[in-house]
Parts: sequence; C-alpha cells; structure tokens
Amino acid sequence: MANAVLVIDMVRGFLEEDHPLYCGERARRIIPGVQHLLEQELARDAKVLFICDHHAPDDAEFKLFPPHCVEGTAEAELIPELAGYQGEVIPKRRFSAFFDTLLEERLNELGPDRLIVCGVCTDICVLHTVSDARSRGWEVEVPVGCVASFDERAHHFALEHMEKVLGAKLTSASIGRVKPAKFELSEAVLSGDSADIYFARTVEILRQEGLNPVATMEVFSGGTGIVCGMEEVRALLARVLPEGSREVWALAEGEEMKQKEVVLRITAPYLSYGLYETAIDGILAQCSGWATAARECVEAARGIPVISFGARHVHPSVAGIMDYSAIVGGCAACSSQAGARLAGIEASGTIPHALIIIMGDTVKATLAFDKYMPAGVSRVALVDTFKDEAEESLLVAEALGERLGSVRLDTPGERGRVTVDLVKEVRARLDLAGFEHVGIFVSGGITPERIRQFINEGALVDGFGVGSYISGARPIDFTADLHEVAGRSVAKRGRIPGVTPNPRLKRIM
Repeated sequence: MANAVLVIDMVRGFLEEDHPLYCGERARRIIPGVQHLLEQELARDAKVLFICDHHAPDDAEFKLFPPHCVEGTAEAELIPELAGYQGEVIPKRRFSAFFDTLLEERLNELGPDRLIVCGVCTDICVLHTVSDARSRGWEVEVPVGCVASFDERAHHFALEHMEKVLGAKLTSASIGRVKPAKFELSEAVLSGDSADIYFARTVEILRQEGLNPVATMEVFSGGTGIVCGMEEVRALLARVLPEGSREVWALAEGEEMKQKEVVLRITAPYLSYGLYETAIDGILAQCSGWATAARECVEAARGIPVISFGARHVHPSVAGIMDYSAIVGGCAACSSQAGARLAGIEASGTIPHALIIIMGDTVKATLAFDKYMPAGVSRVALVDTFKDEAEESLLVAEALGERLGSVRLDTPGERGRVTVDLVKEVRARLDLAGFEHVGIFVSGGITPERIRQFINEGALVDGFGVGSYISGARPIDFTADLHEVAGRSVAKRGRIPGVTPNPRLKRIM
C-alpha cells in the first residue's frame, strides 16, 4: 500500500509558548512543511498517524523533565494547525513511538511501503522512533524540513546518525511549497517575438497550406533536477490552446525529475502552440536550473533556512522569476518583492551596508530600522561594516535586547569571508553576554560545500543567504518533440514514435 506518515509530538506542549518544554521558534518553522507533507501524502492515499506525548500525572519521565503533556490537558492536544488533517492519534509515554503503544499493531495491519517520520524533537523522540522502526525492518524516510529540535547541535547529530548508522533516508520531500502564482505573460512571448524564427516561419507555411492537425508534443528533460516553470507554462497554454480541443499532462511544480523523463505532454491543434516551443523550453530550462541549485543548498543545510539573495546577480526583468524558482526549490524566503509576490510570501532581508555607511554607525542604523519598520519584520542586524563582527554583534544586541532576532555576518572576501571560527566566536560571545536568543545568519559566497562545512564543523548557523550559486545556475536543457500527428505515431530519427508512457504525469488541462 501507500506510505504511513508518523507525525511525532506535534502537540501544543512542545509547539506553543508558555509551556515548560516549548521547543522554540525553530520547531514552529517546520509546521508549514509538515502541512505540505500531509497534503502531499494524503493525496497519495497514505495513512497518517499522529503520535502524541500523553503522560500520567506521576509519570516516571518527570524525574528527567518537568511535567508536560499530561493526559487531559491542553498540552497533550495536537496543535490547531494540524488538527484538521485526517489521521489517527496514538498516545505514547516514552521517547519511542513503538514503546508500549498500538503503533506496531497498526502498522502490521496497514502494511505500508515505507514510514515517513516527521516532528519533534529530532534528537529525542524522532531519533528513538526511527531507531526502533529500522530495527523492525521498516524502510524509513525523514524529510529534513519537517523535523526540528531546541538543540541545533543535537538536531544535526541525530540527522547524521539516522542516515549513516540507522540507514534512514533523508529527503527534502516536503519543501518547495508555493501558492498558485499569477504570471503576467509578456507581449514578446504571446506575439512570438521571442520565439526562434523557424517556428514563426513554420506557422506561416502551415497556415498558407491550410494545415492545422491535432498533434502531440512531448517535452523531456536533459538532466535530473527539480521541475520549475510549469505553472508559467500552464498559464501560457491556458491562454493559447483552444478550449474543448486540448489535453495537457505534466509533472507538478517542485517535483523531482529524471534525465530524459517526459515532464509535459500537449495534445491540441498544432498552430495553437507551435509558435511557443521556444518559450516553453526556455521557461522550464532556466527555472528548473535555478530551482535545482536552490534544492542543493537546502539539502546541504539540513533544515536550516536558506534565503535567496540572488536578485542582484540577474537582469531585473527575470529577478522575480529567479527568486520564485528558488522558493520552489526549497528556499524559505527571497529578497526581491517580485519573487516573494509570485511565491505568495513576504520578501526577506536585513539592511544594506549603504544605510550603515550613510548613517555612520551600525547601532544607529539598526535602531532606525527597528524604529521605522513594521513589527512583523524580523530584526536582523548587519554587523561587519565598521568594526569587528563580534564587537558589533554585542553592541547591537545590547541596544535592541530581546527585539534583536539575529545578526548577519557578511564579511567580504578581502577580509577572508565568513569562517567557521568567526561564527563560533560570535556565538560564544553572544552567549556569554546573555544573548542566547540572538541567531546568526551567514551570507557572502555561500555554496552547498560551504554550508556543509559550517554544519560539519559545528558552527551554529541559523540561516544562510545564497546569491550567485542560485542565480548563476546553469539551465537544464529541455527538448520538445512531436510524437503524434492526426492520430498517427511519428518521431524524428533517434526518438521512439508514439506517446511516451509516464504514469507520474497528471492532467492539468
């Protein structure tokens, strides 16, 4: 059968403030990812099992931890954000979801293909549940964007242990969720001005000859990666294909694709779409390249948020599409307003060096930012303009106190860039001064390799800003071929005539 999703301890006692074992903002950040995971898996007929901490008032666990999630209290309830999803609740009273619960019996009844484990805390109940599941022979996947802990070091240790010792598969299946975007189609595309000239000439010749057969065109990928641009292609096809005489099948935005996999199939009168082959290939090629590069960074970050800072590296006419593609690839946010609008989120960013230089002082500029920006904008201070990064971090932390969310380290290459040792020093000095709540955001020449270095060497980074690695990503080639004309199977040499089977395609039009 389909998968079984084990949602571990997504209860109010761990995910809402003012409870003794509140796991913090890091844990709350996974809620949208868990929601997307459930929607995705329920659509595939998966079974969802909510494993919820549920203790007696005198539970032995309270010798180790403060009393929490006592049966009959609000703490033991599933968080409201997940309460509407279809699933069974299985109470537990120890770290592992298998210990003295009905879970094993239910799984044996259901017989799922694999278990997908998400929730909190990565290093406690998630880890122990995965360990017991693997000991029982289950195939286990852990989506890194859907697990979290209050202890970042322990979180990363647990992920590595589950992958390398227990044999669980770490995935990014839950990331890349975007709201349906409204794409504005340019006149250059609709008129065919951006098309290769030979398609315009082909359309003219066929019209002169009175030929307009129903034809099936398939588009396949030249490489592996993340499908992106499909929603924009859908908007284009909805505009140009005649209703009642069209059939379009496609992979969804954000899905993984294999090399040479058919990602799009169009059946309609050829003259309705033939002029747009260039645009279709180009949209998919560029957007999928950006999304795939973003996914590489997100997977390297293992649950630490990645923000796209690439808008400054591309032509402004494509900055929004680039940032949208980065969100599809899994970035938590982007810096351009155009990209954020397409993705249905708020743009994210701190303050530039320009503001600090004009105002002459980092603290003064940060206080001005705090004074004039809305309360919902995260207070993140850029701390490498005039003084030592650790010194400026302490100065802005003292000035803003609890209002300061993070400091951003963006040390230029001329000063050796941001290093593991620098992050460790800033973290240590902030902690010693009582500013444990202040996170550290790192940017400047960030790549998947550097992200892994920060994590593997124990630098506690709370977010990465990635620019040119995403914006400068190489496009993934796409090729479009006709496979049927007027009901007859055809193909150019080297291709197989007729429709190429791909059960992963879904009809979108």
